[in-house]
Amino acid sequence: MESEIVAINEPSLSLAERKAQLVRQGEFYRVGVVHAKAQVQHTARPDALFHAAVDHAAWALRSRVDSLLSPTGTSVASILPYALTVFKFLRHRRMGKVALGVVVALAGAGVYLQQRRKRQTAFE
Repeated sequence: MESEIVAINEPSLSLAERKAQLVRQGEFYRVGVVHAKAQVQHTARPDALFHAAVDHAAWALRSRVDSLLSPTGTSVASILPYALTVFKFLRHRRMGKVALGVVVALAGAGVYLQQRRKRQTAFE
């Protein structure tokens, strides 16, 4: 955050007023330097670095999934409430392994159908 130093060349300012203005500008500059130094020290901490890396990875993953969902007209933000409700239900009923098996089976069926469709269009 850069502070702007405004030069006022008004001859109407007295020497005391100009001196007070320069002192205020110096105080703002020093506060900005202290703030920047504290911000650098905070972001260099391991937990802040970890959180920044996780945020970046989550953003990259979400943008990738959004780009995959864009042809359907949906987004992660519109699907997430339903997905969390289903996840909470499965976790509450302790059906995690069954749900994982169903997801793997559906993914396998999807890959099979996609490859079959590609082979059919290649022979036509």
